This record gives sequence, C-alpha cells and structure tokens, in this order.
Amino acid sequence: MPRETAAAKKERAKQICAALQRTYPDAHCELNFSNPLQLLVATILSAQCTDKRVNLVTAELFKQYRTAEEFAGVPLAEIEKAVKSTGFFRNKAKNIQACCAALVERCGGEVPRTMDELHALAGVGRKTANVVLGNAFGINVGLVVDTHVTRLSNRLGLAKGTDAVKLEQELMRLVPQPEWTVFSHWLIWHGRRRCEARKPDCANCEIKNLCPQIGVARNEQRRRQDAKK
Repeated sequence: MPRETAAAKKERAKQICAALQRTYPDAHCELNFSNPLQLLVATILSAQCTDKRVNLVTAELFKQYRTAEEFAGVPLAEIEKAVKSTGFFRNKAKNIQACCAALVERCGGEVPRTMDELHALAGVGRKTANVVLGNAFGINVGLVVDTHVTRLSNRLGLAKGTDAVKLEQELMRLVPQPEWTVFSHWLIWHGRRRCEARKPDCANCEIKNLCPQIGVARNEQRRRQDAKK
C-alpha cells in the first residue's frame, strides 16, 4: 500500500468523523457531574480506573463535599476512605485536597477556564484540563488523549506512538477545532463498544472501510485489480 499523503489522511479523518458522528450522535463524557468542580474531581479519580467505578464513588462523595472549601478543609484520611476503591487512593486524595486548596487560595473556590491555570493545579495534567475545559465549559483548546484515543488513533493510522502530547498535536491537525472534544468521545465510545483492545469487532465495525487494518488496504487492492482489467 503506498504511503498516505497528508491531504488523503485529512480527508479520511473527515470521513471517520462523519461516520462516528452518525454512529454515536449522543456521545458525551461518561463521568457523572453537575458542575466544573465535580468534573475536575471525577477526572482526577478516573486515572487507571473505570468511569463506572468513579461514578459509584462520586455519587456518595459529592453528597458529602459540595465545594472546594469543603474538600480542602476535611481531614485527608476522610477523602482517602471515600475514594479508596478507585485505586491509588492516597495519591488521588492528596491531589484532590491540594487542588481544592489552591482553588480556594487562588481562584475564589472556582474552577478556572484556562489551560495554564488548570495545569498548575495538583493532579491536573493536560488530559484532565482538556476534559474539564471541553466538557464543563465547552472550550476546545486541546484534545483528550486517553488509552482508547491512543489505541484507536494508532489502529486507524491517524497518529503514531504512545506519547500523549505528540498524539494530541497530530490529531489536532487532522480534526477541526470545534470537534476536538466530541472527537475524543467518538473514539472513546467506539473503543468501548466496538474496537476493544483484545477483541475488536471488525466484522461489524462502522468505519472498517476507513481502517488501514481492513478497509483501506482492501480498497487499495481492489483499485489495483480494477486497473489491471
């Protein structure tokens, strides 16, 4: 198969977006939240943990602590106990409390709306900041790269490698900025519902004809065969 040109890849990315939008018109963040602070806390808890587990934990956690001041003011051991089942609970609890203390000190208890301010908070990397900005505020300054986005962007030949920053930059060049947040949701939903890590359902995949693993190579083979006729 000949090397794909930048223009061809961008066109294929456009077609992938359109197909995934048709397939998952209601794609959204699957962490439950009612305000930016709740989403920030939930996203910190989601590291190496399923959204389902996080939602179970936050259903009770958000009843106990409703503001940044409350998270910052309680004994750390209480938060640790409340989030224990999400894994790495000591570090997560420490980050949540330090993050909320910083929100109180620097931002009047409110979650900021810029990448730099969010990134400066404890436990908040670029991925978490993008989740909050895109889903709580509708601000597209970057693109969320999690394990599903990493796996599918590689499988689909849209980006290469596992470096989240590099993958994000590559995908941002292919996808229109207004779609950055929802594009991540499309890939995440597809990764959970169709293109699983170990057993991808290629036979029923809605974008198989756009996938280098199946469709792109097959379509190229057909074109070559037709050209010989």
